[in-house]
Amino acid sequence: MKPLSRPDRDDVLIAGAGLLGGFVLWAVGLHTQGNRPLPGAWVLVPLVLMAGLELLRRTAPQTALVLGTCALAADQFTRGSLATVVMFTDLVYAAVVYGSPAAARRIPVTTGLITVGVTIGFYAWFHKPEALLIGVVTGLISFTPATTGALVRNHREAAESARLRAEQTALLAEMDRSQAVVAERARMARELHDMVANHLSAIAIHSTAALSLDDPATTRQALSVIRENSVDGLAEMRRLIGLLRDTSGRDEPTAAPTLAGLDALLAQARTNGADSGLGFTLDDRRAEDGPLPAPVELAAYRIVQESLTNALKHAAPGTVEVSLTRLDGLLTVRVTSPYGDRPGPRAPGSGAGLIGMRERTELLDGAFAAGPESARDGTKIWQVRAQLPAEEGKLST
Repeated sequence: MKPLSRPDRDDVLIAGAGLLGGFVLWAVGLHTQGNRPLPGAWVLVPLVLMAGLELLRRTAPQTALVLGTCALAADQFTRGSLATVVMFTDLVYAAVVYGSPAAARRIPVTTGLITVGVTIGFYAWFHKPEALLIGVVTGLISFTPATTGALVRNHREAAESARLRAEQTALLAEMDRSQAVVAERARMARELHDMVANHLSAIAIHSTAALSLDDPATTRQALSVIRENSVDGLAEMRRLIGLLRDTSGRDEPTAAPTLAGLDALLAQARTNGADSGLGFTLDDRRAEDGPLPAPVELAAYRIVQESLTNALKHAAPGTVEVSLTRLDGLLTVRVTSPYGDRPGPRAPGSGAGLIGMRERTELLDGAFAAGPESARDGTKIWQVRAQLPAEEGKLST
């Protein structure tokens, strides 16, 4: 048998106060009833028993209520003590508040039926209106504490449910915040990579060429390209820092790049790829169907920019072709470059560019593919192809 838990300190105080009060009432001779079969000190027996049951009001409330009912019945054979009755009402209250959920539902109903039954029974027996007072007393010592306990328990359960909902809401908010931070960090990583990788790749290629070739003219040309890419890279970094800094409305936001800047982007790529035998062409076959959504313009620009960067680092000598088409609500971006071994210096790659392009496309519910393919003439090419929704209604929300 599982041992009972240690009584709560408050329960000990309640039991002690009830027992002391009962002894005082007995000492001064104050009782609730007249002549009974058991006069004198017999009134202390149910009083002591009821006080002992108060120690179980939290740890075994239902057992305490059953035994307390027996003690109250025994008290009716003595001259009665008000302290015994008061402690019994507390046991009824505790059985509802601290008992099982089933007991909390059952006790108020049971005490209510008992109150009604006692009222009707005694009125039918005595046939006097005064008999109704017995029903009132029965309700006061049973039904009233039971309903009070039910109200308190419902209030506590509602408060606990509210606390749990608040904790769940706070947890969900923290999860949303964490996801937002992760998404923002990924977006910043893509922006930083796409803006700087192109310039750093060109710097790496031309610096390697300048170090490997002992030609003043080649070195001077390489240094010119390195300086130009360094200046452009710093400008891009300043633009990104401007986007990240909280200006509190003091400055106008920096405009994001659009497809209107592809000509300048390809002109820079031609300068950077001249020594590697690379040429660059742009075939813009977009129909005039209105402006593209800003996220689509930025994603398409960055995909072309990263594709040109990869071509500068890895493509074999030949022509890099960039084509744009807009049809059936989709913007198709296609970049092809010669695939194979290339002579001369090469910049290392980490694969982050392909990951970033795929993430940009998937965030807009588009389709992305990249890999080696065979051209119509049988030569090997590397193709990057992205399909992006070109209408506001097709963007993911």
